[in-house]
Amino acid sequence: MASVRKRSWAGPNGEPRSAWLVNWNDHSGNRQRQQFPTKAIADAFRVEVENQLRQGTFRPDARKMHVAQLADQWLAHCEGRRKRGERMTTGVLKGYRSRVENYILAGTPGRPPRPPHERRTAFDEGIGGLKLVHLTPRAMNGFRDRMRSAGLSVNSTRAVLRVLHTMLQFAIGQDLVATNAADGIEVIGRRDEGLNKIVVPAKETMKALVRIAPEPMRVRILFAATTGARAGEQHALRFKHLDLEKGSVRFETRVDAFGEEDGQGTKTAAGNRDVPLAKSMVELLRKWRANAAFATDEDLIFPNKRGRYEGHDNMRKRRFTPLFEDLESDSKYRHHRFHWHALRHYAISTWIETGLSPKTVQTFAGHSSLAVTMDRYGHLFPSADHRVAMNQAAAILMGRHGSRGLTKGA
Repeated sequence: MASVRKRSWAGPNGEPRSAWLVNWNDHSGNRQRQQFPTKAIADAFRVEVENQLRQGTFRPDARKMHVAQLADQWLAHCEGRRKRGERMTTGVLKGYRSRVENYILAGTPGRPPRPPHERRTAFDEGIGGLKLVHLTPRAMNGFRDRMRSAGLSVNSTRAVLRVLHTMLQFAIGQDLVATNAADGIEVIGRRDEGLNKIVVPAKETMKALVRIAPEPMRVRILFAATTGARAGEQHALRFKHLDLEKGSVRFETRVDAFGEEDGQGTKTAAGNRDVPLAKSMVELLRKWRANAAFATDEDLIFPNKRGRYEGHDNMRKRRFTPLFEDLESDSKYRHHRFHWHALRHYAISTWIETGLSPKTVQTFAGHSSLAVTMDRYGHLFPSADHRVAMNQAAAILMGRHGSRGLTKGA
């Protein structure tokens, strides 16, 4: 399949020179060759090439292309998708670029350094200078460990590796590599690190906030705090997504910070979901639509004054955050501020409190898995029921004589 031969020639001054050539035909039948200084190195390469050809994993471009070149190709591909509207928004692309430039390609020779303010953790030990053929599990683990040693959190490290995994999947589709070296790379932190458990706003604070909010903002707050809508999902909702007869809302799209809508889905596949509406919310939404300036099925439920997407940052800074300044005039509500996303936490916590099962909570919340729900909200599920179940299970075995045979002081 591959052969090794010695090549000899005379140098510029007539001195004898030699090298060892490995010749082979790739999986497409094209003639390939590579030169090495010694026969031992050439033989080792021949064995490697023959194994890859036998397994169908040999890719000649992997020996020529660097990770930085792949990253540029992939980002250009993503930019093309964004322009064509193929499930790629400006916000998503910006996140990809940030992780590629700040971590994957950080410190790559020939690339301009990123300004310190553009990244939270200083890092200059990326893998942009590696050739694709050198992306082994060992190289991936080393990259992960360097990010962690630089102070990158578990979640942020995982996010960078997810982008790298997606980039390598693109490389597989372009026939640049045969396998994804980022498969199965784990990020393990301390037991208390990387957990996403949340703190829920107090009921009294929520009631007070709703009480002082002007009507337009009050409806927005109540909707988020009862449906668990993410901000981008709520801003993208149209009246066609409401079924006020059945009392439900359909989440199937979102809008990002750049006002671009991902019309083919929410944050995850599980994010496309139907959530029941409380009777009081149904009545509130009926009145809301009756008084709306833009009220066709295709119109946004919560638009700006011109009927377009409302900028979340603008709404939050101008109308939501100032509510806390008014609320804090009462000393008992001082230090009770929370972010808009906490309204989603509040909704999910009330579902748990009313006795919905973890699987139902996962469905209504639009979490990608039950593990996500339990990691973030498991501590909110009532422990008293769990204790009763344990007592009943133990009573079956132990009964009233569970301590028989124990001696005093044992």
